Amino acid sequence: MLNRVQKRNLTKRDYVTLSSMIFALFFGAGNLIFPLHLGQLAGSHWGTAAVGFLVTAVLLPLLSVLAVCVTKSKGVYDIGKPLGATFAVVFMVLIHFTIGPFFGTPRTATVSFTVGLAPFFPAKYQSLALLLFSAAFFGLAYYLSVEQSKIMARVGKLLNPLFLLLLVAIFAVAFSSPLAHAGSTSATAAYQTAGFTNGFLQGYNTMDALAGLALGVTIVTAVNFMGQTDPNKAAWVTARAGFFSMAFEGLIYVLLILLGAQSLGQFKLSDNGGVAFDQIVNHYMGSVGQAILAVLIITTCLTTAIGLVAAFAQDFHKHFGFLSYKAWLRITCLASFLTANVGLNQIIAWSTPVLMFLYPLAMALIFLSILSPLFHKSSVVYVWVVVFTVVPAVFDMVAAFPAVVSQSTFGQAMAHVQSFLPLASSGMDWLVPALVGAVFGAGHYLLLQRTKASTGMEVPMKH
Repeated sequence: MLNRVQKRNLTKRDYVTLSSMIFALFFGAGNLIFPLHLGQLAGSHWGTAAVGFLVTAVLLPLLSVLAVCVTKSKGVYDIGKPLGATFAVVFMVLIHFTIGPFFGTPRTATVSFTVGLAPFFPAKYQSLALLLFSAAFFGLAYYLSVEQSKIMARVGKLLNPLFLLLLVAIFAVAFSSPLAHAGSTSATAAYQTAGFTNGFLQGYNTMDALAGLALGVTIVTAVNFMGQTDPNKAAWVTARAGFFSMAFEGLIYVLLILLGAQSLGQFKLSDNGGVAFDQIVNHYMGSVGQAILAVLIITTCLTTAIGLVAAFAQDFHKHFGFLSYKAWLRITCLASFLTANVGLNQIIAWSTPVLMFLYPLAMALIFLSILSPLFHKSSVVYVWVVVFTVVPAVFDMVAAFPAVVSQSTFGQAMAHVQSFLPLASSGMDWLVPALVGAVFGAGHYLLLQRTKASTGMEVPMKH
């Protein structure tokens, strides 16, 4: 199909549409509720927490897009390929199932329902209402993503502008009459002493760094359909559009965090950002606001769902070609529908430990990909860094599980061993081992280079 695409130079309007699509693919369920909840948790320390949040929720996703560009990858598989085909496949499957049918994609439906529609239904009918809504939601996501060449137009030109218009309306009303001065609101104990670190870890919940690696295939496909089939040009176009979309996303995050902090003047700390958003909009706009919020949340969650199910189907069809793109699309939509009916709180509770394991690995691979031209994608550098990163990542995963795991004899034994690692108390105990692995990897690579120069032997590079 791509062979029939006409090559052409992109206009400013093309860049706006592409940037809009990238923004819409990233900005979904968690991107609305987590920064708002972060603002409530941080209170007067919202600024420090926002900086930490922006590192993992904006900078890392941007770097993941750049990693795809630098390595001229077409998906998450290519990012892990220097560690071998087996690792690349396993990593790809873990990423796609995490941001796909196990956690990320179902969350787009549950957040849509919990925030936008649940207030309209009595408690006894909400399970049935969620069942019917999620069926319609993923049916629509399937319909809008079944034709790959039309995804950019449907998301970038139609759904995202509608979402932004509604969000701007809510911001305009809320900030014209703030509920409190954010600097005078109370912060939870954790954010009084470690606002940056906790904001950094909250950014994991958006799943955007993982999504950036997985959505690479969808973004590159869209760029190809725009006539940019040359890998170098496609990489430049993707990087440029990604920068603009991530910068705009960062601005919205700051406004949401500030809005959350201000809401403490009227409301108590909520269970999650979805509840807080519902309270804020109803306070300012009543039932009309609830209707606006329902359309806004469903729109932004639907755009992300489209990107996630399409990326899943594209990558799985490419690497497991015994099923077509449409078949994989049906599978992920059906699986996401089933998981969505578990409920939002359960999805968040069980997704956090998986994210605590995958995020350190993803960050290590993102930075390795960006720096890979310095060491020619040498596999030895990758191996050292990933091996040193994966051990503390396992500790973080066990510690983040619900009490049934984390407080078990096994969980407590793991916690005891973990306590000896630097930065363990802040949940960043992977950082120092990863840096140590990078030093060993660089040393190993330089030693192999010297051996090659003296003996003429080949050095292991990329697979």
